[in-house]
Amino acid sequence: MIHMNQSNMIWPDKVTICEVGLRDGLQNEKKILSVEEKLELLDMVVASGIKVIEVGSFVHPKAIPQMADTEKVVQRMKRVDGVEYRALVPNLKGLERAHAAGLTKAKLTVSVSESHCINNFNQTPLEMMEGFIPCVEYAAKHNIKVSGALSSAWGCAFEGKIPVQQIEKIVRAYLKLEITELSLSDATGMGNPRQVYEIGKYMVENFPQVKWILHFHNTRDMALSNIVAGIQAGITTFDGAFGGLGGCPYIPGASGNIATEDVVHMLHEMGIDTRVDLLKAIATARTAQQMVDHQAESHVLKAGRCEDLTNERVRHQNNKS
Repeated sequence: MIHMNQSNMIWPDKVTICEVGLRDGLQNEKKILSVEEKLELLDMVVASGIKVIEVGSFVHPKAIPQMADTEKVVQRMKRVDGVEYRALVPNLKGLERAHAAGLTKAKLTVSVSESHCINNFNQTPLEMMEGFIPCVEYAAKHNIKVSGALSSAWGCAFEGKIPVQQIEKIVRAYLKLEITELSLSDATGMGNPRQVYEIGKYMVENFPQVKWILHFHNTRDMALSNIVAGIQAGITTFDGAFGGLGGCPYIPGASGNIATEDVVHMLHEMGIDTRVDLLKAIATARTAQQMVDHQAESHVLKAGRCEDLTNERVRHQNNKS
């Protein structure tokens, strides 16, 4: 007989989900969605109850053509009170475009990998972050909130695992810019639960002034486990993308983000509130799947909810009786 003892694990009452499907989910798709299709997905995301949404990015259109119409999306989208709309910006030019379109939240990002930055940009991460100084000054003048992302924080195709000291160096650089909302991103999908727990706990304990966000790709099927590890480290905000779409265009083999609906389903099964309507989140993923014309990497979309299976069994028993 197995006796269930009180677990030493600590579970939060609620978790915040940030939807990044409109940016990170669509930026690597072969089919470029129209503004109307993106607006339809955005409306569905809002209707599902998600309160933080990354609507696109203001990068050069030739670099990522899937994001070339972000201005139009921002200008035409319905703005709902209580919902945070943000966009990724690479530099001051991108921030100026975001401001002109009417956004009041932007996210800057830099890879924590020295090799990755030097190989792609001929600069170290700290040298790249010097270019963020004009962005921060512009944002302060125009009442724009700025968050930061540390890309490849859990592993790099050039360097493998990133030492915590390197991550900490970039965190401190962000703090010097007075940016205190930071996302640890796993674009390569190399992170594992023990690593996430240990580094996440270190960051939470040493930088309590930071609002931490975790961003996982499910390249090697560890993203949900990593989220659980992140929760145990004390982090309660996570990115997801409808349908599990996505992947970095510059990382070979990097598959999609963890599916928003998979995260919500897991947390609800664990008794953790996300304030997201799961059925509506699944509907969003299904619509996105139809739009991109290929199977989405979403377990719940394929198998349904655990609750659906239970309800079907009950219906079957009732019919037999």
